Amino acid sequence: MRDINSLNKVILVGRLGAKPDIRSHAQSGRSSARFNLATNERLYNPSTQTSTDKTEWHRIVVWFPRLVEFSEKYLDKGKQILVEGSIRSREYQDRDGNRRFITEIVADKIVLLGRREESSATRTDTTDLDEVYGRGGTRGGASGSGGGGGGEDDFPSGDDSGGSGGGDDDIPF
Repeated sequence: MRDINSLNKVILVGRLGAKPDIRSHAQSGRSSARFNLATNERLYNPSTQTSTDKTEWHRIVVWFPRLVEFSEKYLDKGKQILVEGSIRSREYQDRDGNRRFITEIVADKIVLLGRREESSATRTDTTDLDEVYGRGGTRGGASGSGGGGGGEDDFPSGDDSGGSGGGDDDIPF
């Protein structure tokens, strides 16, 4: 049983900034998918009685093999999705040898949202996606390894910061 005083769980609903970047990792023999997810927050200023939208970009990493396949096949720029996962922070060296820190969401569940016309995939309910593309109710899938994400060594080196996913002109909605 998990420690009830500790929880690392993220649920985001947003739109993809671009098609996922699929990578093969020769050392581990595994693939990963990475993409930026935009979420919006409406901020109201009572003194001016105006609202403005603030866009936040989240770096998403996918390690579960079926979710990587799903990401490659069905996700594209502008698609609205729900992502469940956990927050991970790590450190790496960029190409110039500088230490960089990055915070990512390691996804263990992805659900397509939005209207059917927006998606080439058929909408599926959450339970089906858990069984087919997700963790099937266990943290580490069949291996029980605790997340399927591997350690820091599984992340390729190099500049992986991902940035904001683009400027305001690149917001997919």
